[in-house]
Amino acid sequence: MKTQKTIISLDKASIYQGGIPIFKNITLNIESGNFIFLIGKTGSGKTSLIRTLYGDLPLLKGKGRVLAHQLHLIKQKEIPFLRRKIGFVFQDFKLLFDRNISDNFKFVLRATGWKDKQLINNRIDEILKKVGMQGVNYKYPYELSGGEQQRIAIGRALLNNPSIILADEPTGNLDPDTSDEIMKLFSSLNKKGLSILMATHNYHLISKYPSYKILRCEDSKIFEVLQKK
Repeated sequence: MKTQKTIISLDKASIYQGGIPIFKNITLNIESGNFIFLIGKTGSGKTSLIRTLYGDLPLLKGKGRVLAHQLHLIKQKEIPFLRRKIGFVFQDFKLLFDRNISDNFKFVLRATGWKDKQLINNRIDEILKKVGMQGVNYKYPYELSGGEQQRIAIGRALLNNPSIILADEPTGNLDPDTSDEIMKLFSSLNKKGLSILMATHNYHLISKYPSYKILRCEDSKIFEVLQKK
């Protein structure tokens, strides 16, 4: 049995957006290898929490750590190094529609220091196979369905072997059957040891894919939800 380590922690943290407090005095610990759902009503702070964890919102009060990076002390020039260890998956995919899938991936790899063309091409093929999208290298995002685009977005998040995936409503724009396929992909990645924190309001998926922990955002706090056995 592998020893779990804490990869995300918040200690008496308060999160602000535009000067407005979103969370007050929250404490949170997430261990490696787990699949955790983050739930709550629209406007409850799910996205603000995720943005704080990857350095898009500064942590102004309290302490926070993601992997080896101290969020309350991190400097702007250090944020790219934090983000290289995190994979992001968004509701609206955020693919570059002016270039094909291969070039979408190359953009990320080159931006994070990859230079060898053969290694880059090998990595792209490896990731496309992992997310079940072999052979689409030269297709453009608009030639793919929503579910296929989300698979590509997940693949992009995996390019640099992240320690954790932060997913913000990744099934929000997908139909139920496609959402189910995306959840199966996330579950398979988690079973291979990848840590996942997923914000969602889809309670059907939560009941169908039991997680290690469910966290609810409500009234500027975060609560752990007890799951039915």
